[in-house]
Amino acid sequence: MKKNYNVPAEFQPISMWGYFGYSILFSIPIVGFIFICVFSLGGTKNINKRNYARSYFCVLILCLIICGIIALITALTGGISALQQWIANLKF
Repeated sequence: MKKNYNVPAEFQPISMWGYFGYSILFSIPIVGFIFICVFSLGGTKNINKRNYARSYFCVLILCLIICGIIALITALTGGISALQQWIANLKF
């Protein structure tokens, strides 16, 4: 069943399977990063695809920052064993 939206092509919504497919495409290590950069910098006319690529890129940057902070803490506190001990002492 094809949905006929009466909106211009640049505003066409993305289907659930579209989001799923783009998530898989963006998670491929090098090719995905290239597609994220192309889509988020205007390589597509669809605003929804561009915004989704930008949000995925922001999540990727946040993950890299968090991993960098954890690596820095690990290096400064004496390695993995100190990090494991710190995590074990956390009280939620």
